[in-house]
Amino acid sequence: MNQPLTLTAAQKAGPKLTALALGLVVAVLVAMPLLHLLPGDHPLHVSAYTLTLVGKILCYCIVALALDLVWGYAGLLSLGHGLFFALGGYAMGMYLMRQTAGDGLPAFMSFLAWNELPWYWYGTSSFLWAMCLVVLAPGLLALVFGFFAFRSRIKGVYFSIMTQALTFAGMLLFFRNETGFGGNNGFTDFRSILGFSLTAPGTRAVLFLATVALLVGSLFLGWRLAQSKFGRVLTALRDAENRLMFCGYDPRGYKLFIWVLSAVLCGLAGALYVPQVGIINPSEMAPTQSIEAAVWVALGGRGTLIGPLLGAGLVNGMKSWFTVAFPEYWLFALGALFILVTLYLPRGVIGLIRKRGEQ
Repeated sequence: MNQPLTLTAAQKAGPKLTALALGLVVAVLVAMPLLHLLPGDHPLHVSAYTLTLVGKILCYCIVALALDLVWGYAGLLSLGHGLFFALGGYAMGMYLMRQTAGDGLPAFMSFLAWNELPWYWYGTSSFLWAMCLVVLAPGLLALVFGFFAFRSRIKGVYFSIMTQALTFAGMLLFFRNETGFGGNNGFTDFRSILGFSLTAPGTRAVLFLATVALLVGSLFLGWRLAQSKFGRVLTALRDAENRLMFCGYDPRGYKLFIWVLSAVLCGLAGALYVPQVGIINPSEMAPTQSIEAAVWVALGGRGTLIGPLLGAGLVNGMKSWFTVAFPEYWLFALGALFILVTLYLPRGVIGLIRKRGEQ
């Protein structure tokens, strides 16, 4: 007779420890902008550079979480999420450029001797319309692309190649000066948002807290989806799509929903990235950026939600150090990291931690 399965003490304590660790991390993140408001000579003061760097990494964490929803749960490896991130950033950048220009044209348009705003710039002086564009630009593109891709039953490596081609085409388009997005220089020299100076400590603190709130909200949304019937259908879709179809499910609607949701999350992350970092240009659409996002998810552990956040933090922390100490070797280090993870950590860092906890 088979013995009933019982949970070990480590397995029982695992969720509690995870929740405790997450609570501590969130508490530290919330405290950082408050410490930034302290006087510069205070021993606990957090510098603007540190706050900006961590805020930038948190935006990348949201991208990693969004990619995990489509790759880790639905089995769709996207190599084009950098495009959705950049579209959200450009939508916010258009608003910030209009704030800087006032009643005139943005500086790059004056330099190129433009006489009037292109039609797609109309209304971008409104923050509400800019936020609509942040959602609509990546969301509608993902909806159209996903509708035809999933309708044609494109999946696997073909889907990955198509998403990479999509982001490469977007990068080439935005590099052109005549498209009206600043060419290879993109948008920069932002000064204010909603009338508040972007260099003011209070503004930096609010933007940072908004990024933390979006990350926590995205994590909660992803967890609820994963625990729902929808999430179970997604994992079944990932593991045995043909069997799921035999059971009477149409996978196209499930794929399209999670694909569009993932794109919108990337757009929101891009919108928070731009005012904190102070620049957006077509390099954010480069295929290498999207491939790097896949490395974050693989390193942390796909299909875990927490793992991609850890992977994004580790890789971008390494990148910040490498690009200062050994800038020419960063891509080699990134490639070697991806190979090592594929060979020796197929379930990522989270999988390794769980395996050690079960021993």
